Amino acid sequence: MHLPTLLAKHFREVYFGGNWTWVNLKDTLSDVSWEQAITKIEDCNTIAALVYHIHYYVGGVSQVLAGGTLDIHDKYSFAVSPLHSQAEWENRLATIWTEAETYIQRVEAVPESQLNDIFSQEKYGNYFRNLQGIIEHTHYHLGQIVIIKKMVQQLEKIKE
Repeated sequence: MHLPTLLAKHFREVYFGGNWTWVNLKDTLSDVSWEQAITKIEDCNTIAALVYHIHYYVGGVSQVLAGGTLDIHDKYSFAVSPLHSQAEWENRLATIWTEAETYIQRVEAVPESQLNDIFSQEKYGNYFRNLQGIIEHTHYHLGQIVIIKKMVQQLEKIKE
C-alpha cells in the first residue's frame, strides 16, 4: 500500500476509530460536555485546551500540504478561545472533524517520493517525520484527555 495512504489511515483511526488501541478522539469526546471540557483539574490542561492543541498542529501541517507556508508557533499552541456554551463546543468539534477529513485527503495525495523531502524548513525534518509525528502527538494527548475525562467525571460524582 502507498505509504501516505497508510499514514492517512492511521490518522483517521486515531481521530475517528478503528486503531488497535480502540481509543479515538471522536468517541472519547462524544459525551464530554462543554462544562467538562473547560474543567480545570489541578495543573493539568483542560480537555478543550488539549483538543485545541492537538488540532492546532494538524491545521499547520495541513496548510503546508495544501501548498502554503508553516505559520504555526509553539507559543500559540494552547491559545484556545474560551467556551461559553454546549453549542460552541459542538461547533468547535464539528469544525475539527471536517478539517481532519481535509487533512486526511491531503495526506493521501502526497506522492510517496516526497516523504523524504524537507518539510517547510530543514529544522522540521522531512514530510514522513511530520506526518507520523502528528499521529504520535495525537495519541499522546488523547491519552491525557482520557485520563482527565475520568478525573472530571470523578469530581462530578464527588460533588453530587
